[in-house]
Amino acid sequence: MSDAFVRRREALRVQLRDRGLDALLLVDLLNIRYLTGFTGSNAALVVHASDDAHSIFCTDGRYLTQSEKQVPDLERVIDRNSAVFLAARAAKEKFRKTGYESHHVTVEALDGLADAAAGIDLVRAPGMVEKLRIVKDDIEIEALRMACAAADRALADLMEHGGLRPGLTEREVARDLENRMLENGAADKSFDTIVAAGANSAIPHHRPTDTVLQSGDFVKLDFGALVDGYHSDMTRTLVLGEPAEWQREIYDLVAASQAAGRAALKPGAGVKDIDAAARGVIEDADHGDDFLHGLGHGVGLQIHEAPSLAKTGEGTLSAGMAVTVEPGVYLAGRGGVRIEDTLVVREAGPELLTLTTKHLMVV
Repeated sequence: MSDAFVRRREALRVQLRDRGLDALLLVDLLNIRYLTGFTGSNAALVVHASDDAHSIFCTDGRYLTQSEKQVPDLERVIDRNSAVFLAARAAKEKFRKTGYESHHVTVEALDGLADAAAGIDLVRAPGMVEKLRIVKDDIEIEALRMACAAADRALADLMEHGGLRPGLTEREVARDLENRMLENGAADKSFDTIVAAGANSAIPHHRPTDTVLQSGDFVKLDFGALVDGYHSDMTRTLVLGEPAEWQREIYDLVAASQAAGRAALKPGAGVKDIDAAARGVIEDADHGDDFLHGLGHGVGLQIHEAPSLAKTGEGTLSAGMAVTVEPGVYLAGRGGVRIEDTLVVREAGPELLTLTTKHLMVV
């Protein structure tokens, strides 16, 4: 795994040299994890534009042993005020033009960094690591694959053991599903699980309540598992008992939209065009006003990250990006359907990571 961190830091160095920076001071813990593997709650990192011999990692004494194991290939120093310490160290080492993660530094914190870095230029350098994180390497994709598998197994277990039936509450189902993800290899849930029954299924991000599941309900489940720091994201909508005709119609419409969105996932495709491919199916059925959100988003160390597959999204896809495709139709007061997968963009067509069936499940 250390080779992957070395490769990621080298890719960052290319950006640093292109921008004429001697070094970058990192304070965001997810970006530091991406570049080093460190998983503690306090750290800062300086990546030098020349090589790792001049790069420095800092954390506090609580993580002395942990950092020795997780960051064995960089100079390690211990100081509670890690970012300020490394800003001063950059000045001492004459890293004359040092970038900092301005999108993660408060105005108050910047004053402390600037004082510590007196004598060198401290310049804004937002989003450099996030730019690298958009395209996943093989290690990241395997973690995503494992996270999706844990969620798939948890839902299968839930259904096999009667965890979705009339009489249960949304909260009970959510807790059961989250526990089953832990039992199937997840370190945690990716986000607060959504269980929305009946009319609540028409609320895109409904929070589980004591609403009781009833025969005839749509039940929308939006959930994910966390494995090695990487998040899965999946939504399935099912029916308790025999579906009504309107439920089958809405479900089939969303399924067709979702299939169109998946088919549009190709390297070089514009993110707006992918949204349009899926949204057009729903608009053609006169339900455009009932599709209340973007088509999808990137997923990785964060549950929501670039790129954004939406009308307002920017840019194009590249092979190796991990994204969700999650159209929905929401009929207020009646019920709604969302179908969501996590996929990896590939040259030969998207790789599907969430494998639970998308046929309408009748429980």
